[in-house]
Amino acid sequence: MARIALIATDLDGTLLRSDGTISSRSRMAIAGAHDAGLQVAFVTARPPRVVRHLAEHAGLDGIAVCSNGAILYDLAGDAFLSHERLEPALARELIDLIRAGSPDIAFAIEHGGRIGYEPAFPQFFEEMEGHPPPRVDHAHELLQEELTKLLVHHPDHGPDSLIELVNAHVGDRAYVNHSGGAFVEIGAPGVSKASGLERLCGQLGFGADQVIAFGDMPNDLPMLRFAGRGVAVANAHPDVLAAADEVTASNDEDGVAKTIEALLEAMG
Repeated sequence: MARIALIATDLDGTLLRSDGTISSRSRMAIAGAHDAGLQVAFVTARPPRVVRHLAEHAGLDGIAVCSNGAILYDLAGDAFLSHERLEPALARELIDLIRAGSPDIAFAIEHGGRIGYEPAFPQFFEEMEGHPPPRVDHAHELLQEELTKLLVHHPDHGPDSLIELVNAHVGDRAYVNHSGGAFVEIGAPGVSKASGLERLCGQLGFGADQVIAFGDMPNDLPMLRFAGRGVAVANAHPDVLAAADEVTASNDEDGVAKTIEALLEAMG
């Protein structure tokens, strides 16, 4: 196996502890990786407006893969390097199909730099200081701005059952996934954490066999399969535990940090 050059890690449930914080041990492990000449990148479903804040706390700069692979984001420059958009006509069609089959469905829409909600969509996401407040309107009205992805919520379905319901309408016309929250996400076809990580590797000049990736939820599976070494945290979804090359300690036990520490020790 090639020498590891890039550490790619999911955030929620993986690097972040259950209370949403990055532990001092994880921050030290990231700093140690930087000192050893390794690149560290967040690869997350979260949008750039949230990732920048977390990266500052972790002492991380460089490029992050955001919005489930749709956006490459320059942390230091606060700029999008690439943005794979969901076509408005397709989004409108999917919204109508899904809603026709399940009238209690509610949608939110990520626009890259901001989010919009339908009134019935629970506001799960904290507003970030310095960013515009979310727009609240019918989904069709929210399609007037550029689209990154749709978020789909149903009050009576958890993510595993909801993803089956949504997939029945979407098929292969878009990429449907979930990251453990009370909603599923619909992104542009072919866009995943793996495609975003592959674009990042292209920018950095690394091969997939030089990547170690960490994750916990089904939306991490493409990334773990792409990487030369895919690692699940012990608290991961059963599908992720089954697919990973190895399993480390849980997020609350600093599993990512422990594996980075062992990697650095092996590198000498």
